[in-house]
Formats: sequence, C-alpha cells, structure tokens
Amino acid sequence: MAQIEIRLPKMGESVTEATITNWLKNVGDHVAMDEPLVEVATDKVDNELPSEGEGTLVQILFQKDQVAQVGDVIAIISTDGSAPVAAAEPVVEKAAEHIEQTIQETIQTVVTSNDSVQSKFYSPLVRSIASKEGISNQELDQIQGTGQGGRVTKADIIQFVEAKKSGKILAKVEAPATTPATPTSAAPVQNTSTPAQTEVKAGKPDAAKFGGNVEIIEMDRMRKLISKYMVESKQTSPHVTSYVEADVTNIVRWRDRVKGAFEKREGEKITFTPIFIEAITKAIKDFPMINISVEGDYIIKKNDINIGMAAALPDGNLIVPVIKNADQLNLVGITKKVNDLAKRARAGKLAPDEIQGGTYTITNVGSFGNVMGTPIISQPQVAILAVGAIRKMPAVVETPEGDMIAIRHKMFLSHSYDHRVVDGSLGGQFVRRVADYLEQFDVNREI
Repeated sequence: MAQIEIRLPKMGESVTEATITNWLKNVGDHVAMDEPLVEVATDKVDNELPSEGEGTLVQILFQKDQVAQVGDVIAIISTDGSAPVAAAEPVVEKAAEHIEQTIQETIQTVVTSNDSVQSKFYSPLVRSIASKEGISNQELDQIQGTGQGGRVTKADIIQFVEAKKSGKILAKVEAPATTPATPTSAAPVQNTSTPAQTEVKAGKPDAAKFGGNVEIIEMDRMRKLISKYMVESKQTSPHVTSYVEADVTNIVRWRDRVKGAFEKREGEKITFTPIFIEAITKAIKDFPMINISVEGDYIIKKNDINIGMAAALPDGNLIVPVIKNADQLNLVGITKKVNDLAKRARAGKLAPDEIQGGTYTITNVGSFGNVMGTPIISQPQVAILAVGAIRKMPAVVETPEGDMIAIRHKMFLSHSYDHRVVDGSLGGQFVRRVADYLEQFDVNREI
C-alpha cells in the first residue's frame, strides 16, 4: 500500500508546536491535493493545513486538542485507498524508541528525586515530563487524570504545566510535620527540601463572590495569549512614551484629491495608514537604532525594516501582520500590502510567517475615535507608535503677512519605547522626525 505521511510543517521561525483544533476530514474520506485537511493553532495564529497528497485518509495520529511538534506525523493518507496494513508501524517504532528513552530518564529521575514515594502509578512519559518541568510527586498527586482508571495522561500533565506557568495554580509551602514519618525501608530516601502542597484554583470563579448578578466569561485562546504577551512586555521593557502633535492638513487634502482616481485605477481604497508607514520607514533610516532588539547585554541591529500594523479583529481581539521590507515598497505597494493583510486578518486567513519578523509596529488608536494612547511594545521590538484621530483644530499659522488663525487637520503621535536601550533624546527625536515627514508631505504628489 502506497502511503503519504502528513507531517506538521514549520510555521514560522519561532513556532515549534501546534494544537490540533479541528480535523476537516474523517478517516475513510477522500482527500484531494492541497485540500484543507486540518485546522491547527499556534501561539501566533490559527491556520488551515492543506493535504500534501491525494488519496484516502486512513489514520489520524493526533486527536483534537492534542499538541504536535513540528515534524511529527499527524496523519497518513493511502494513495490507493486500501486499508492501512503497516501504517502505524513507523509510529510504533518511534514510540518504542521514545518509551525506552523516557524509561531511562525515569530511572535517573527516581534515583535522584527528593520526592517521597508516590501513591499513584504514572507512565514513564508522564514522569519524564514532570521531571523536565520540575513537577513534584505531591503536585502529580493533585492532577485529576482523564485516562483509563483515572491515570494521568500526557495531555493532563501538559495542561497542568501550562496552568502552573500561567499562574492558575498556586503552591502552598507548609512547615514539615513535627513527627517524622515511619521509614518504609531499611534505607529511607533523604529529603532535605521543604514539602509542598499544591492548591489548584477553581477553573471558574464563583459568581457569588461578586454579588451574584454577574456573568462569568472565560477568555478565548487568543485573548489569553494577548494577556500573557502584554504582561510579559511590561515586565521586560521599562516603557516611556513621548508625544508629538502633527499638522497633517496636506495629507488630508491630497488624499481627498486622489482617492477617487486611485480606487478606480487600482480597485481598492487608499487610507492614511500607508502614508504613516512610509513616514516611519523614512524616520527609521534616519534613526536606525530604533530598529533593534535586545538579547541579554547585546543589541541586535536589524537591517531589514519590517513594519507590524496592529489590526483589530471582529471578535475584539488583536493581531499584528507584518509588512516585510516596507522601505523597499512605494506608496502604492504599501497600500496594496496594507489592504491585503488587513482583509485576510479579519477573515482569519493569515499565514504564520505573516505575523512574525516585525522590527517596528504602528497601531491606529484614532480608528476608535481616540485622540492618543500609550501603546505596549511588541516584544522583542523596542518601540511602537500610536497614531490618534485626525481632527479639525484652530491653529496659529505663520504667513508672509503675519500670524493668523486657521482651521487645520491635526493628530497626536504617541511613541512608546524601551528605556533600557532607547533614551528620551532618541525616542523623542524619532517621533518628531515622523511628524516632520507627515507635515512636509507634498500636496501635489502624483501616485
């Protein structure tokens, strides 16, 4: 029987695993080449994976909600449609090798462990994961297993580890008992550590705690990730924000003049965002030390200018697609890229690579009617610019005949930057330079 192994592909430079969220085909179904086969979710984006061959789906090796590593075989397709004979053999052999390895690791763990003797049985794989993640026997005993006979499965311990890392699990440290335990053998294990007991928070808060008249809503997967990233960014970077007001009257007048002809010629609208991005790329070339990241005590200076643009999704969440090499695109090219990424972001059709590799980010708080904002840096970048709403404002205008009051279109730019590596002078000069490029925009420019 000819068969094709469907492997989890590499989906970006920092993506190492994905969660299977939905199989679009069942075992026994015919699958065409490049037909969507499975939906997966990474810590970056949700994505559909197409079939790499045509035939009958004969085996699914990872079920819904299970986590697969990049390179893992997740399904097998038979090209002649016959039932699988030895389809699982390579997987079994691989599993056998893995079990043998984890048994050896488990033996070493048992020899070196300071934990007391367990009251439950745990598979070598579970014990290996517990050892690598620093999960004690007492913590293992707290996990409610979903396997046969209440055994703890790989999925159970992974879920426990993730909950612990996210802070949903609290560890209580108690004083050791005053009466020593009776030895169970002639050579008891020496334990010099303080015993710990794990308290697992309830998965859902009690409404009565908040007066009863409330609705308890669990965050969806993306909102949990956003929450995690925002906290990590504030913990990593000391944020400082500089503000500049820019007169964008020339840009507003120019867009009003060209938008009709542009849409007729190109088949799409031109917004202010591409103009802002163009000004940012020019300013980055003037101040290249804004286009950096930090690795320990080292500064990584990026030669590529990849602009991330924060986009709000219909469900209220946020995603940041990236315009790669934005400085190499003209205004029309930036416009087409902005429109394409924004459209596919709202439709959930972005590829993982399209939300990675950003070196600087812009977010438009003005689209929500806000005048200004204090944006949070998208790690590992060191700066982000928020553009506020464009408003008609009375302003003093200098003319050859003297100063006069005129109605001008103005907006605020809010520049947040990592004060570890970007000082106030650089952060302030950069946002001022962006404003200068916007104010000096040629109202007679052709597109």
